[in-house]
Amino acid sequence: MKIGISCYPSYGGSGIVATELAMALAAGGDDVHVISYAPPSRLALCNSRLFYHEVLVPHYPLFEYPPYSLALATKMVEVARHQGLDLMHVHYAVPNAVSAVLAKQILAPQKLPVVTTLHGTDITLVGNDPSYLETTRWGIERSDAVTTVSDDLRRMTREHLGIERDIEVVPNFIDPRRFETNGAPGARRWAQPGERVLVHISNFRPVKRVQDVVKTFFHIHQKVKSRLLLVGDGPERVRVEQMCRELGICDAITFTGNLPLVEEVLAGADLFLLPSETESFGLAALEAMACKVPVIATQVGGIPEVVRHGETGFLLPVGDTKAMGDAALELLHDEPRRLQFAEAARQDATGRFSQTEVVGRYRDLYERVLGDS
Repeated sequence: MKIGISCYPSYGGSGIVATELAMALAAGGDDVHVISYAPPSRLALCNSRLFYHEVLVPHYPLFEYPPYSLALATKMVEVARHQGLDLMHVHYAVPNAVSAVLAKQILAPQKLPVVTTLHGTDITLVGNDPSYLETTRWGIERSDAVTTVSDDLRRMTREHLGIERDIEVVPNFIDPRRFETNGAPGARRWAQPGERVLVHISNFRPVKRVQDVVKTFFHIHQKVKSRLLLVGDGPERVRVEQMCRELGICDAITFTGNLPLVEEVLAGADLFLLPSETESFGLAALEAMACKVPVIATQVGGIPEVVRHGETGFLLPVGDTKAMGDAALELLHDEPRRLQFAEAARQDATGRFSQTEVVGRYRDLYERVLGDS
């Protein structure tokens, strides 16, 4: 097949999943054309079947706000027409799905079925905003197939937007081979002898509640010699750094910035902290589990579909940093049990969310869509 994939190129989950999917499809023999305004953070153009097309947005004095959605639609038309795409798979509703549906209409009678994958904030935040609600709904309704990354997000899509059409749940995935630690030093590179290592990875937005990560760690650090690795960057970093100074634990916290290969910091870690206010799936938690790292997270959104409470981690109420700290200490004080959780996490991640399984489901969906078009 010849497949177009459009996504945001950021470190967020939607861009990561779209990029991993593009590379897996190309490795499986499909021609894949990635379309975005910048190369996605994890995109490696090491396969002759994988291509990248940059969306250039012209800046005219007449336009106070450059019309990216129109430039994206135009690039989709160009690539589909000249590369003979069989379908377009877009990740995120606005503007990707809307631009793809517009491109489909411009191309007619040439067919370009549109598959839209919803990832979370495109529904709960952007799509639910009155400024975009009708446009978001239109893009979803006019897509030939729609998927969400969790059952919880499917429910929210229907509730928030009044969507009644069929929506298939296809979860995020990992390549088990990539997350084989094989004794790699990983997180231990940042640790002092005898320190237990906890990791958090996010885009440091308010919804990730990174200050709760620090509060939870402070509770742990008072009782166990430990180090916190904060991977990522974003708008909350300044506040988080200030909290570290106020609590007097700066020496025990390391900010690594954004790292494209998260397995290099997850390997060897003892626990992963994810106290988000909401998560449509929790890709970071899945990647931690794949590296044999138990997860301490909040019981919200799609996280319970990924982390099994009492088996691969613990799920606690949002904001209850003491409970999260106590749950972490429970495992840190019982190494055999922590190792049991770690092995269960790896088995669950590679069993339920393997790349082979999930990419195969996307291929089946593509074939169904092409058969119906």
